[in-house]
Amino acid sequence: MTEEVFRRDGYAFEFEANVLSVEGDEVELDLTAFYPGGGGQVCDTGKIRGLEVTEVFYKGEKIIHKVKGNNLKAGDVVWCSVDWDRRYDLMLGHTAEHLLFGSLRRQVPDLSINKIFISPDSKYVVVDRDIEWEDIRSALAFANKAIRDNLPVTKSIMSRDDPELERVRIKKERIPDGEEISVVSIGGIDLSACSGLHVMETGELEMLFVDRKVSAGKDGVAIHFKVGNEAKDSAMELANACLRACDAADSKPEDLVRTVSNLKNGSEALRRSAGAFVKKLLSDLEPTAVGDVEIVGGVFPPVERTILSDAAESYKNSGKVCILVSAGESVSVMVSSGIEWIDCREILSKVLPGFGGKGGGKKDFAQGGVADAGSAEAVFSELMAEVKARALRA
Repeated sequence: MTEEVFRRDGYAFEFEANVLSVEGDEVELDLTAFYPGGGGQVCDTGKIRGLEVTEVFYKGEKIIHKVKGNNLKAGDVVWCSVDWDRRYDLMLGHTAEHLLFGSLRRQVPDLSINKIFISPDSKYVVVDRDIEWEDIRSALAFANKAIRDNLPVTKSIMSRDDPELERVRIKKERIPDGEEISVVSIGGIDLSACSGLHVMETGELEMLFVDRKVSAGKDGVAIHFKVGNEAKDSAMELANACLRACDAADSKPEDLVRTVSNLKNGSEALRRSAGAFVKKLLSDLEPTAVGDVEIVGGVFPPVERTILSDAAESYKNSGKVCILVSAGESVSVMVSSGIEWIDCREILSKVLPGFGGKGGGKKDFAQGGVADAGSAEAVFSELMAEVKARALRA
């Protein structure tokens, strides 16, 4: 069985070991400082005798180091090194996750954690509900004070029958019977069962910052965070974005939320008014008769798609051909036909490529788009000309 150096010393990253077995790319050592992953933290990488270790994982009770194309054999004595910069980043991230969740739970006492992910590229904790940004702000203020206070981060081993275990954040069902329970404590802020690697003092984190929260589907909400210099850089970038937004909205920073809310409400009111206006225009379209074919249509400002599609369906059902073009950042097109021999799909396929656009759909209802917003009138004219030409040929 491999001696797990990482369990007693997360700061150990260079060591000498004996090779116990080699099966293809899989190498087993008699001792290792490579962490095989756990507690939401991804595994270590590094080198064994100068060869890249790309993955470390448990295989039964063995710890396997994946070393592609190696020429190692059982009995070899090898010098090993964990990628320290990567390891330390993961240790900082895992400690920060404990501190963040403990701080969030001070604001939302019944908050539950559903998932943790700590990697070099992404660090987040998934909680069971959305959290107000004001609560996140308060939690970060508390957490960053704990960082400045440089609280100790300690690890201890507890048994299942230890009465103190009642104080520990733990999911016993995830810990196999007979396995020791490793408990990580951050001052008096968080006490949690965890097999991951952590730093020794909160001061090592330097700074903790939440830069976004996103839906995690049925699992809840993912709170993404950064630590150390990445936290500082992210905070500066978002602060600068906020100040630029203040200039654009002609607002003071302290008034920005209210200003944006007002702008949003105003925009929604304008959107509703525009929708009602376009609905009225659509209902009053005068048909152009070409032979036995009645054609309606026009160019309209951007509105909800359903407003246009409902009108197109209505005119189709009344036996007319309808051409609707909406001009916003790009051009959207809908063509419907209540006449069997006028094929909307064919019409779009013929006209839109000439404007760099494309479309598709059914014979009686098709839609498409063109990137150039300035081409709306020309697109409408070409579509109208094509429908008229087909009507005249009937």
